[in-house]
Amino acid sequence: MPPRRSYDQYCSAARALDLVGDRWTLLIVRELLAGPRRYTDLHADLPGVSTDVLASRLKDMERDGLATRRRLPPPGAATVYELTARGSALLPVLQALGAWGEPELGARRPTDAVRAHWFALPLLRALEGEGLVEVHLEAGDFHVRAGAEAGADGPVYGDGPAPRDPDARLTFDTATCEAVAQGRLSLADAVRAGRVTVTGEGTIAKALREA
Repeated sequence: MPPRRSYDQYCSAARALDLVGDRWTLLIVRELLAGPRRYTDLHADLPGVSTDVLASRLKDMERDGLATRRRLPPPGAATVYELTARGSALLPVLQALGAWGEPELGARRPTDAVRAHWFALPLLRALEGEGLVEVHLEAGDFHVRAGAEAGADGPVYGDGPAPRDPDARLTFDTATCEAVAQGRLSLADAVRAGRVTVTGEGTIAKALREA
């Protein structure tokens, strides 16, 4: 494997960009925050990335200690990639980058791909409290672990229903979810306006209904 490219600058920001500054790397981290993923699943949820580039970035991430590769036992018998603790520590970096980029979203362009779980990170920024939250969108369902649960006991988020009875269930329409993701509408205001349905008896559900 060729040596890692470097800015050769004695600066922590430059050193960080040596590892994650290449195109697609942080988006691969975004996908792996959902837990172990097969190469084919990563490629499907990163529309626009070539197979060569994805394979190269994954090799770089393994070399740099951000991700590992392992073989699932039968009956899965598939090779998956997953984040190391060092890679998982990029969650607040992605959160800050997402918050900074909110003004750039605007209206969805005809060429824009979308996956339901891409709303997980902006939703995590909007949630107050801690617990497991199941989210239902027109584009699909996903679940997130908010607050102290985020990353403490399994992936930060994942596709499909929650793995156990969630503390809250939220149902959005697409327009409302996009408004929250863009920072134009707070989650609490969306609930008060009747644009988000909240069910469940956990602290997050109760706080949203009482907001």
